[in-house]
Amino acid sequence: MLRTVLLKNGLRVHNGKARYFNCRGLGSCGTCAVKIEGEVHTLTEMEKWRLQFPPHKLNSGLRLACQVNVFHDIVVTKHKGFWGERISHEKK
Repeated sequence: MLRTVLLKNGLRVHNGKARYFNCRGLGSCGTCAVKIEGEVHTLTEMEKWRLQFPPHKLNSGLRLACQVNVFHDIVVTKHKGFWGERISHEKK
């Protein structure tokens, strides 16, 4: 999973205290939400379920790093906010 690869390489997948308070890869908390550019599989059922609850939006284009398998080169962006949901063009 993308989350595992990022953590093994010393890259943060969580913001702030979410580093300590998260579901550890189960897909239920949504704190590992990231923007992915590149080819990955479609949303898992767990992602569809979690991304429909605030502060996330199902159609935001974000993915849960703990649910994404990586098969090709991709670009990963972690946005601001506890859940990584604050996309830069949003005013909050």
